[in-house]
Amino acid sequence: MVAGTGGCAGPLSALDPAGPAAGGILQIFVVLMAIAVPSFLVIMGLFALSFKDVPGRRVPVRLFLIGGGLVFPLVALTVVTVYGVWLGERITAAGVTPALRVEAQAQQWRWQFTRPAAAGGVTRADVLDIPAGQPVEVTITSTDVIHSFWVPRLGGKMDAIPGSRNRIILRADQPGTYRGVCAEFCGTGHTAMVFSVVAHDAAAWAALTAGRTP
Repeated sequence: MVAGTGGCAGPLSALDPAGPAAGGILQIFVVLMAIAVPSFLVIMGLFALSFKDVPGRRVPVRLFLIGGGLVFPLVALTVVTVYGVWLGERITAAGVTPALRVEAQAQQWRWQFTRPAAAGGVTRADVLDIPAGQPVEVTITSTDVIHSFWVPRLGGKMDAIPGSRNRIILRADQPGTYRGVCAEFCGTGHTAMVFSVVAHDAAAWAALTAGRTP
């Protein structure tokens, strides 16, 4: 698995997580692959053996129907479901109190991010400033059509829907710049609808919130 995904890093790679939500998504992907690949090999192996006639060796039909058609998928799906529900708490950050709440407004074809400040809200186009190492709640909406907020290295996708307010929790483990995109086709300018999430260290964040240049 590691060797096979070694070339999959990059600014938009969900296989290179930089926060707990993205890490949880990668974990569930690995678990699903760990179950799906052996299952596929076993099924294909049995399929190949079905063409080979071995006199005196017959497998009861009931074994295939109950064992392969009921017991095996029931066990596999139960494991995935239980693990997915448990991991979902980490991915959605249920019960976590955010250190910062930010408004994200999508429109063709740009993003507006507004964070609270002492002298009122501060709005930046296509740049979302957050403190590194702290959970940030992003409330997402749209002024025109459906868009989708996605920062692959920090978390999953969340739709931006006109008249609706959706919520996602992001946390960047380390300071840095993380690329985000609109993941829902929204018109001719869709491919250019990108943005950056800038995670500041403690000193830079204090300077930013005080109105100074970090």
